[in-house]
Amino acid sequence: MPSVAEKLLSVCPVVACALLLLARALCQTLALPAPTVVEILAATKTPRSSAYDLLDVLVELLPTLVRTRGRPPKPPPAPTSTESSALTRAVLGYVMGHPGCVHRGGVRQHYSDAFRRFVLDLRAEHASVEVEAFADATELPLGTLKDWLRSPASPSAATEPAATLADAERPDAEGAQMQTVLDAWPRWKGGFLGFCEHVQGELRVPFGRDMLARILEVNGLRRPARRDGRTPDEIATRGAFRTFFAGAQWVGDGMQVPVVVDGERFTFNVELDVDAYSGAFVGASVRPEEDAAAVVEAFNDGVLSTGAAPLALLLDNRPSNHTPDVDIALGDTIRIRATPERPQNKAHVEGAFGLFSQVLPELVLDTRRGEHALASAFVSVAVQLWARTTNHRPRKDRGGRSRVDLYSDQPSDEQIEQARRELRETAARQERARRTREARCRPDVLLLLDMQFARLGLLDPERHIRIAIAGHPFDAIIDGIAIFEGKRLANTLPADNARYLHGIVRNIAAKAEGEHIARRLFALRLEARDTMLASLVAARDIACAVPDTTRVVADCVDRALAVQSPLERTFWLDSLANVIRARDPAEHAALFAATARRIEATFAVTPRERHDAVRLLADRVLVLA
Repeated sequence: MPSVAEKLLSVCPVVACALLLLARALCQTLALPAPTVVEILAATKTPRSSAYDLLDVLVELLPTLVRTRGRPPKPPPAPTSTESSALTRAVLGYVMGHPGCVHRGGVRQHYSDAFRRFVLDLRAEHASVEVEAFADATELPLGTLKDWLRSPASPSAATEPAATLADAERPDAEGAQMQTVLDAWPRWKGGFLGFCEHVQGELRVPFGRDMLARILEVNGLRRPARRDGRTPDEIATRGAFRTFFAGAQWVGDGMQVPVVVDGERFTFNVELDVDAYSGAFVGASVRPEEDAAAVVEAFNDGVLSTGAAPLALLLDNRPSNHTPDVDIALGDTIRIRATPERPQNKAHVEGAFGLFSQVLPELVLDTRRGEHALASAFVSVAVQLWARTTNHRPRKDRGGRSRVDLYSDQPSDEQIEQARRELRETAARQERARRTREARCRPDVLLLLDMQFARLGLLDPERHIRIAIAGHPFDAIIDGIAIFEGKRLANTLPADNARYLHGIVRNIAAKAEGEHIARRLFALRLEARDTMLASLVAARDIACAVPDTTRVVADCVDRALAVQSPLERTFWLDSLANVIRARDPAEHAALFAATARRIEATFAVTPRERHDAVRLLADRVLVLA
């Protein structure tokens, strides 16, 4: 090092001077001893201006001598190799052998479940190929491929686009054309809308979509999904609501009303109280949200407009409707809970909101002063005007009398006492039922629910919802809490409240009950050596005899999701769980992840069926003590 210093001083003292000046600045920053500028210039015998000019050059040059922090950029995918060519040929061969497995729409491509499984198997065989090069060789978008490789959610792209092809006038269905359709459908691997375009455009069969759907359904080749019809209970329970006289019982509920002010959307809650006997709209409140204050404000408005409080007020089971503040405001008025899952229990107020929705115009204001206050006042005026005009409108079902006329009827003392007695009995009966359910619940389960409700910040002041949840099996409660929290983290939770958690747990318990029934039915029929079950057992033995576990898992998944019968699906999922449990415990997580990925990649079944299959498999592979 001394020889280097002597060489720099003898050959280029200006460089040495600039280097010392730069070092002096660094020493000052690090609080280290350093010579002064005068001492550096005197020792190197260098002019000040020349040294500072070279100092600027060194400051710009030094950062370029060291590469930036972090990992170097990833090199681009390797050029096409022999393995990449083999991948391309494999995909091309599959597409040629399965027409319709890849269908290009106006915006994006659509893939069949079988093609997605084929790509996943192909990726497993060529795991050494970089994912970018694999996507390039298979002509798949990189983002789509990465979604398939991780357990994908049910994307909206999986749904088939709405068709715009107009149905041609249907001619007489000739036998040859119908046979062409029946022969083409089993070989088609895409969706139904794509098949219609293929038949009309490529096969030149002039059948519309309805005609094609009927042909396939009549011949048992395709079963379209249909919505469930209306339940007979809706008709059987009409007229079952017990009414007494005007002012005996009010029914309250809330409705969300949007208001647009200068392009900004506000939402207000309209709380309405309706008299059960006369149907009169007695009290209303407009607030930012449906809470206890809205219930109290609507109740007080009803007392002010009618002159007296009712004997009872029926409210739904929202936790904010049953708080101490509401009980204090009601005073001697009996608070009654609506029957869960029975919207017709509040038919009076629900029907009122239906009429309100019919006459309510689109509330859009164009102003720049006091938007929120103006919007709230506008809704209040609209509600008051609608309620007062409707109350004085004659009703055909009441002999031409209006709601005001009906509410003016004065009941006798005997009627008041009878109504008060029966309403108290109703409230007491519901309270006894609640206490009975609470007594039957296990303390440890309630303690767990108390901790989870506190952690999740769920409102349940009277513990009604926790008591209802505690009556379900422990596995269903654990699964329900996990699903609720997962939906909250994914921002897909329709309603962030305890009632929605109760609904999740109830649905899981019902499905678990059905699964237990299916397993028991399967065991009993197996004992009877039923022909169908005998064939299933034989098929399972053949499928599980393959030494390759990966192929066995894929075969069981495909068989489970290809059937419509819950019994057969449960059979294959149980068989799949037995295969996974038979392996080394260290392999369970990887096998379960691969199985879940394949299940979620099967878009031919609904998202709920896919999620249920994954959950059932998890319950069977890892059983909670």
